[in-house]
Amino acid sequence: MNMSSSKSKKKSRKILQVETFSLPSTLSRMTSIWELANSQLRDITVYEAGKPIEETARELGVDPSVIIKLASNENPLGPSPKAVQAMRAALEDAHLYPDGSGFYLCKAIATKLGLTPENVILGNGSNEALEFLGHAFLDAMRQDEVIASEYAFVVYKLVATSFGARMIEVANPDYQQDLEGMLEAITPRTRLIFIPNPNNPTGTLVSQCEIESFISRVPEQVIVVFDEAYFEFLDNPPDMLRFVRAGRNVIVLRTFSKIHGLAGLRIGYALARPDVIDVLHRTRQPFNVNSIAQAGALAALEDEAHLRETKRVIDKGRAYLQEQFAEMKLPFVPAVANFVMVNAGDGCAVFEKLLRRKIIVRPLKGYGLPEWIRISVGTMEQNKRLIAALKEVILPQ
Repeated sequence: MNMSSSKSKKKSRKILQVETFSLPSTLSRMTSIWELANSQLRDITVYEAGKPIEETARELGVDPSVIIKLASNENPLGPSPKAVQAMRAALEDAHLYPDGSGFYLCKAIATKLGLTPENVILGNGSNEALEFLGHAFLDAMRQDEVIASEYAFVVYKLVATSFGARMIEVANPDYQQDLEGMLEAITPRTRLIFIPNPNNPTGTLVSQCEIESFISRVPEQVIVVFDEAYFEFLDNPPDMLRFVRAGRNVIVLRTFSKIHGLAGLRIGYALARPDVIDVLHRTRQPFNVNSIAQAGALAALEDEAHLRETKRVIDKGRAYLQEQFAEMKLPFVPAVANFVMVNAGDGCAVFEKLLRRKIIVRPLKGYGLPEWIRISVGTMEQNKRLIAALKEVILPQ
């Protein structure tokens, strides 16, 4: 026999043995993926976003253009024309990776707010910044704790649970955030406190005076996160950046999704002192914010006229909706942002009835508020259609 032929056969047999290995018995007996997945994920309910226009249009067999979406607190005027122009121009370089540091946008944000670029980190939506916080400050082995209000944004609980932390929800008397109750809930294991201001979905605001008193009594080992997604809608917003400038353990979250009308781009940012930002950067994925989003956000930031017009439309629309709710004798929580929470009797039922009338709102059963719906402020035409439909489905004929 030829020696080279013999070696070839031996080699083939070796390969055959590698290719026919059997799975370990523990894996072959596995009956559920939960035997491999992190156990704390069992306690997480998947976040349900507002119903999309396209899905509703398909279900009703109508053109998407006839659907009114007042469910996700989006800008009814759309993005700034300057932002659209900038994004179209940025498409020419879509084959290139984005600026991983977001140099120009961070610089523009810092200049506008009287900070330095070292105070700013960009996120794929401010939701990603929440994940940065989980990676940076929560440790399941330490049995860390996170505090937030009872009716606060549900993603805070998702983040806490994902990182193995215990979520402590403080009761909301009259749908107002109870900062004194939060102070009482602090333990040596508390790492993060989330204060959305204004709060979503209740639409209520915590005052500067309340916050000053609260911050003065928070222990040094606790980081307070102010989520200011709706900051630009306020007439006299509390100043949280003073705590950042003073070097406190305070982080401020903001977004381009709301008043700037760039929700589809997923871009937001966090503001904190430089050493905190440095820690957060160590949790950030490379190129986390795409170049189109950066270009759009930079242009949107500079378009003050679009922001003023959006705020004018929202202020007028919110006042109209609340006047109508009062006339209809529907309980509502007086709001300061671009949405109103109103008691419709049966939130899910009213949601379905409005849906059949081609209007999407947000039922709040998932927040433990089954009687309530959240209605985003739209254009005046949209607001009037909503009120007319609401009268049909709620008021006795």
